[in-house]
Amino acid sequence: MTNDTDTNGTEPVPAKDETDAVLKARGLVQRYGPVTALAGCDFDLMAGEVLAVIGDNGAGKSSLIKALSGAVRPDEGTIFLDGREAHFKSPLDARRQGVETVYQNLAVAPALDISSNLYLGREKRRKGVLGSLFRMLDKPAMRAESARYMNELNIGLQSMAGAVENLSGGQRQGVAVARAAAWASHVVIMDEPTAALGVKESKQVLDLIGRVRERGLAVVLISHDMPSVFEIADRIHIQRLGRRIAVIDPAGHTMSDAVAIMTGAAQP
Repeated sequence: MTNDTDTNGTEPVPAKDETDAVLKARGLVQRYGPVTALAGCDFDLMAGEVLAVIGDNGAGKSSLIKALSGAVRPDEGTIFLDGREAHFKSPLDARRQGVETVYQNLAVAPALDISSNLYLGREKRRKGVLGSLFRMLDKPAMRAESARYMNELNIGLQSMAGAVENLSGGQRQGVAVARAAAWASHVVIMDEPTAALGVKESKQVLDLIGRVRERGLAVVLISHDMPSVFEIADRIHIQRLGRRIAVIDPAGHTMSDAVAIMTGAAQP
């Protein structure tokens, strides 16, 4: 992998064959009144990779992720999923097409148990008249499936019946990631997954991200935690002034290199 930009150092060129991209964007523009948050931003996520997205405050990271996850509809530009043009009308629409997002605030329901959180919005009904007429949930089936998901990702929780509010921060993050991994068929987007976590719990979350990648899912990791980025990412997308300024290989660059490119102190 190489740091791929054109000769003027402003327009990035994809690091791999574009046909490998599971999620791709070209020329995204997002305006909020007089503010241009995305100014012709490009994006390439390859199958089975962890792509970190970094950038200073105001670089357009949040707007990029909102566009890719269906939270906003960009004013200009095109998004492709598996090579086909995609139009995400909402986050729910993106989810239906296999793009799941784990937000920084986790979006878990603390009072509900673990299995109810994993099936939130996708609850299984009991068979027969109990489910169709009385709308009763099939809690045993949901707990059994939830336990299988958690075991596959090596998340050490003994019971699926415990309330999420009783879990640690790292365990709650595990529940949110497991839910995304269970339902995603293409991409999992993670927004600052190690924020507000201790060193041990952050390491557990990074291990979990690695296991999600091992399942064949592509992962977008938005993070300010540079050591974590360089530990887990296959490539690093650097965002500045609403555009992708570079894509670098963490094996061939240092954290200082990344920060210098991100702040404009060095050319890509």
